[in-house]
Amino acid sequence: MLSRFLAVVLVAALPGLALAGGGAPSPAGRKVGAAKAARSPWGPNDEIGRLNLMTEASRAAILSRIAGGRVYDLGVEYHKGMPSWSLLGDPTYQIWMTHTPQGTVVDNPLELGRKMHEHVSYSGDAVLMYTHTGTHIDSLAHFGLNGETWNGFSHEEHQGDLGWKKAGAEKLPPIVARGVLIDVAAYKGVAMLPESYRILPADLQGALKKQGVALQEGDAVFIRTGRMQVIGDKEKYMANPPGIGLDAAKWLVEKQGAMLLGADNLSLETFPVETEDNWVPVHTYLEAEQGVAIMEVVDLEALARDRVYEFAFIGAALKLRGASGSPMRPIALPVRPR
Repeated sequence: MLSRFLAVVLVAALPGLALAGGGAPSPAGRKVGAAKAARSPWGPNDEIGRLNLMTEASRAAILSRIAGGRVYDLGVEYHKGMPSWSLLGDPTYQIWMTHTPQGTVVDNPLELGRKMHEHVSYSGDAVLMYTHTGTHIDSLAHFGLNGETWNGFSHEEHQGDLGWKKAGAEKLPPIVARGVLIDVAAYKGVAMLPESYRILPADLQGALKKQGVALQEGDAVFIRTGRMQVIGDKEKYMANPPGIGLDAAKWLVEKQGAMLLGADNLSLETFPVETEDNWVPVHTYLEAEQGVAIMEVVDLEALARDRVYEFAFIGAALKLRGASGSPMRPIALPVRPR
């Protein structure tokens, strides 16, 4: 199952195999061995990176423009059989009943008698899942370089058996920001970008120009590849995903000031990757070098259908102490023009 995706991951670091977006020459062979986790400009105790760009003023500014009306749910349903990173050894989503009405009648756990349990039905359930399943956000502890994560927090000093002591998911603040959708699939005139399509800065620039939207520092930027349309087919959804490359990530963060990046695929970046010695170069660049939190499996289809390119984005991680990521159920609220 998902053998194609596994094959992609295994060969991703081999030179000459990456496919560049738009048929451009592959940047395979780019060296990133010198890359290392950055120290935060917000000080030695910073655990949230560029989410520090949120202020009372920035939150008030976008909330004051909410137009009312429709609320867009950007989260996906959790269910057994949904796409997940199971090939890396992580658990798939599981749900089971811990209490059922008939089972309670038979077991009589509180010794209240059959008649009471036939009168009062009782259901309960439990779930098991990898924290990066479904619509989720990465904490800055998720990926590091050379033994360190963002701000120099080390595996040796800051990671215990119960999770990270620094930069865990519980440290991520509720996010209220200006959200921007960049619909690359629509810009390219397709329902869904081709397999392994590497999104380049020119794609982002062209889509923004077509949409009539400009990015601002502190934006939460969401990139649509169209892959959400096949989320019901786990293999199609995961195999050879289109996504952003390093140049696009650098343009969004260093040139446009993005605070948060998200996409509708499971990896944000595309596979095969463009580097020989790093199997997830976009993740390590964003999380370890730039302090940018990443969201994945974000449902952008309704926003794209209604051409809602600017909105108030609201989302919060679960306070999972020490976790490298957390499920989310984010929303988007359309805003009035300036």
